[in-house]
Amino acid sequence: MGRPTLNKLRVVVSTLHLCMKYPVGQEVGRVWVDHRVARRCYENSLRIGSQLSQAGEPNVNVLNLNLDPMCEDERERPLLAEDLKEEDESHLVTFLRENRDVFAWSPADMPGVDPNFLCHHLSISPGYRPVTQRRRKLGEEKRKAAREETKKLLATGFIREIQYPTWLANVVMVKKDNGKWRMCTDYTNLNKACPKDPYSLPNIDRLVYRASDFALLSFIDAYSGYN
Repeated sequence: MGRPTLNKLRVVVSTLHLCMKYPVGQEVGRVWVDHRVARRCYENSLRIGSQLSQAGEPNVNVLNLNLDPMCEDERERPLLAEDLKEEDESHLVTFLRENRDVFAWSPADMPGVDPNFLCHHLSISPGYRPVTQRRRKLGEEKRKAAREETKKLLATGFIREIQYPTWLANVVMVKKDNGKWRMCTDYTNLNKACPKDPYSLPNIDRLVYRASDFALLSFIDAYSGYN
């Protein structure tokens, strides 16, 4: 059951006691978990994790596809697996070339969503006072990397400049293994102001395992996690 159903039924879940309670008229309904079934599910999840850890890196030969012969930019060429069937490859190449205008090759190609269409709001606890963090000094190398990342976010419309902020959080530059910088934001104070989410995210190992039987997979390059 998802969160909307749990909220609609006014369910309270206790993972410690393996029990779920919900109101039924003037009484309280209870659903208890079978410990044997729970133990079996837990053992199966460990078995799945061991299978995934034993699997090596996939060895797949890829083909550099040129969608537009007039474009010489190597970054604007998607990669296709060479072991595709001829019919599947033909359909996929035709589909990609017909829809090449939907690809975002640079941050400027990813405009922001109109707030009138979709807008997210933070659930901040009532009465919590805004916190303005003191400015932290960055070295020249970090400052240059932060400036470049900020320009990308401004170009895509993900952020905008404000003059009188009530909340102010510093950026934290983290160096990646390839030598480049990742720009993060210190949301420690903001996280304290937001109610905690008792439901964790899906287990990534199980998501990968469920996708193992599909013939075609789409890999999205989400290297900038804050996007």
